[in-house]
Amino acid sequence: MASRYISRLARVSSHLSPNPLMASEKEAALAAAPPSDSPTIFDKIINKEIPSTVVFEDDKVLAFRDISPQAPTHILIIPKVKDGLSGLSKAEERHFEILGRLLYTAKLVAKQEGLEDGFRIVINDGPSGCQSVYHLHIHLLGGRQMNWPPG
Repeated sequence: MASRYISRLARVSSHLSPNPLMASEKEAALAAAPPSDSPTIFDKIINKEIPSTVVFEDDKVLAFRDISPQAPTHILIIPKVKDGLSGLSKAEERHFEILGRLLYTAKLVAKQEGLEDGFRIVINDGPSGCQSVYHLHIHLLGGRQMNWPPG
């Protein structure tokens, strides 16, 4: 009984401990250039100007491993054409198809990566949402037990 209580206490306290990676992510988001039509690092990855470890690609979507993973599996899923989608808050009705395609791709990649026990999808939007690249992207995280609340 006591060991179960200590284990639960450890899990609860892990939610309260400051995470230095989170602080750096927040700093990166606050320092990020505001949305524009200028090419982002993701545009350079799409154009093969910057190398990446691609795990899925079709004519509309690219999925690749994050260079600063926050979980054993951390994949970014992006539309190949930004079309004004610098963030989710910029979505319009015309983006309906690509938004669904991104989520469906997340499901396919999760299966491909062996995440049968579950996974988390994250979309950061704007400075307060910790968005650091203004090209809509989905984080697919898995391979470990996720905590709640997420942050």
